[in-house]
Amino acid sequence: MTKSSFHEPVMLRETVDSLGCRPGGVYFDGTLGGGGHAYEILTRTAPDGVLVGVDRDIDALSEARRRLETFSERILLVKGNFADIKNILSGLGIEKVRGILLDLGVSSHQFDTPDRGFGFSLNAPLDMRMDQEGGLTAFDIVNSFPEEKLKKIIKDYGEEMMPGRIVRAISERRKLSPIRTTGELAAIVAGALPGHLKNKRIHPATKTFQALRIAVNDELANLHEAIENGIDMLEQGGRFSVISFHSLEDRMVKNLFRSWEKGCICPPGFPVCTCNRKSKLKVPVKRAIMPRDAEIASNPRARSARLRTAIRI
Repeated sequence: MTKSSFHEPVMLRETVDSLGCRPGGVYFDGTLGGGGHAYEILTRTAPDGVLVGVDRDIDALSEARRRLETFSERILLVKGNFADIKNILSGLGIEKVRGILLDLGVSSHQFDTPDRGFGFSLNAPLDMRMDQEGGLTAFDIVNSFPEEKLKKIIKDYGEEMMPGRIVRAISERRKLSPIRTTGELAAIVAGALPGHLKNKRIHPATKTFQALRIAVNDELANLHEAIENGIDMLEQGGRFSVISFHSLEDRMVKNLFRSWEKGCICPPGFPVCTCNRKSKLKVPVKRAIMPRDAEIASNPRARSARLRTAIRI
């Protein structure tokens, strides 16, 4: 593993600016990756800012530890799931943090490491686990889930328009023998879809692979929990920034931030609030921030990134 196996962070300046980083305080990076955002956060919060870096991927933690070596006295690295933010911080004796960052999606290292099975450009075992130390794999889902459950995953998480055709093709193929590799699955999906879809800019299996990855890692449920729990771990004026890479994530972040900005969830027309739900956030910029053209040109994987930030009140 080399430093180059991890991607440079997306929207680095915009993201760290959004957190309002300054000396002192504790910052929580729930998707540490190779430590790119963390390095800049630690630089800006010198000499006494502390960073809690969390990742499910042991490879990411190893790379981050190497990259952040010069800040070793100000970093706390934890192998874990950002959904457990309350327990992680409590276990470290930390009551509140000044900033929270979640950079969602899959790292370039994960995509480009063949045995991880995240992509289809390299034929690899159907895995897709961010944490390789246990749990469900894409192989398990593809080969053992009932057709209706598999169809729902591909439709809901991949926003695929023709999930039925894909699932029927998978079902027929797995009757003969298990579908073991990313290349096999990509070919099955491509063969199930009409020819005109195969001329598009993206591979016809892209949405199916996204759906499986989300299901394997329970990404949306973890994101929801991380935001709900993370809000309460922010000090007053603390900032919560999330970089998302597809519409399902971005929609969830936007809706949760707006919901906690509004507070009350009583039906319109109620004369008096009965839910007693108080506003916890202020959303300073309503539209998502997107990467600049120059960044997209140098890093095409940044093109779908969306950054949203909320402030604890």
